[in-house]
Formats: sequence, C-alpha cells, structure tokens
Amino acid sequence: MIEFVPDIPRWRQVAEVIRQRIKDGTYPPRSRVPSVVKLVEEFGIATATSQKVFNALRAEGLIYTEPGLGSFVSKQLPPETTELAEKS
Repeated sequence: MIEFVPDIPRWRQVAEVIRQRIKDGTYPPRSRVPSVVKLVEEFGIATATSQKVFNALRAEGLIYTEPGLGSFVSKQLPPETTELAEKS
C-alpha cells in the first residue's frame, strides 16, 4: 500500500502509480492491468475510487477495456507516455 498525500485525491495518486507502471514497462502494451477489485485490495481504496482511476487512464489513452475480459494497456501509447518511458 502507498502512503497517501492528504491534499491530493486518492484516485489521482493511484492513477499515477499505474501510469508509472505502464511507463516503466511493469505493464507492457497489451498486458492486462489489475482489476478494480485488485486495486481496492492493493491500495485500500473504495470501488468507486478505483473506477475513477480506470476512467482517467482510459481518457488518457493508456488503457482500454474489453467487456468481459478486463482492461489492458493500449497497444499504441500516447506520444508523451512513450517519450517519458524512453527517458527513464
């Protein structure tokens, strides 16, 4: 579990952790990302908070969801994500 910063919404902090894992290759393109339930367990957050994380990452183009299968890292990451990964 992470130490949450009080002034930043938890969903933003968890989204940043998942975003970083995508950038550093922990979750490579086309790989499955943890489910809403797994985020609840790992970070000790509410289901609604986890859903906000997924919505934010989808809006950024980092993940996509296949109904009945789960959520996956996008095959083609947005350019700013790729550039950051190459600089790491």
